[in-house]
Amino acid sequence: MGRVTERRKVIRIRDGAVSARPDTLVAEEPLEIRLDGKPLAITMRTPGDDFALAAGFLVSEGVLACASDLLNIVYCAGATGDGGANTYNVVDVRTAPGVKIPDITLERNVYTTSSCGLCGKASLDAVRTATRWPIADTPPLRIAPALLTSLPDRLREAQRVFDRTGGLHAAALFSEEGELLDAREDVGRHNAVDKLVGRALQNGDLPLSRTILMVSGRASFELAQKAVMAGIPVLAAVSAPSSLAVDLAAETGLTLVGFLRGSSMNVYAGEDRITLRTAAAQG
Repeated sequence: MGRVTERRKVIRIRDGAVSARPDTLVAEEPLEIRLDGKPLAITMRTPGDDFALAAGFLVSEGVLACASDLLNIVYCAGATGDGGANTYNVVDVRTAPGVKIPDITLERNVYTTSSCGLCGKASLDAVRTATRWPIADTPPLRIAPALLTSLPDRLREAQRVFDRTGGLHAAALFSEEGELLDAREDVGRHNAVDKLVGRALQNGDLPLSRTILMVSGRASFELAQKAVMAGIPVLAAVSAPSSLAVDLAAETGLTLVGFLRGSSMNVYAGEDRITLRTAAAQG
């Protein structure tokens, strides 16, 4: 099994002094995801929670929606080219009988880097119609800005491997009351979210209609898509959203918060879920 971190020699230069020392780096290895025995996607990820990652990926693809859709997930034996030792870098997801497999997911072999999610799937209408749990139809949440501003520090506190490497993204699920439900780290921001969603599917917790998704980086279209597909109504990020992420949030009813730092934030869509004080109320 691949390790989460690895050691490498580094030449350190500090104030003109040169020294050689070992450094702790986050591990990055490819994971091939097979669907019912057929190669589907390869993603660069930090080893660990591989089954959850694969399950979460297939939630965002519209293949899986509940635990009963999933028969099992296994590492493929003899995954090396010569049929030798298992590398634990290939997983096969077996779906339950009757689960419909979208043709597009089997016709395209998706390669996703650690900085890019489901590249090429940029149709807002497709995401809106594909989700099993339309966010606009869920009972409304009311979230205080003070709760949101507390989340970045709490996410940072949950980043155990980041403390050792400084090289990981993180994602966390919080309840509407601010309780930390789960947190995951990965070299790819989209993988961290897939690990959260996949574990929720395995635990029978989808849709995540009463949760807040907090991410450590920017809010890309892919992350907004994954939130929508999992029924998550609020996505908050410490950095900027992309224009397409904002468009998707407005189209689907997702509350999208960016630049969540200190006591400030920008709300790009879905502001009705946040208890904003109006000028009239302040007066």
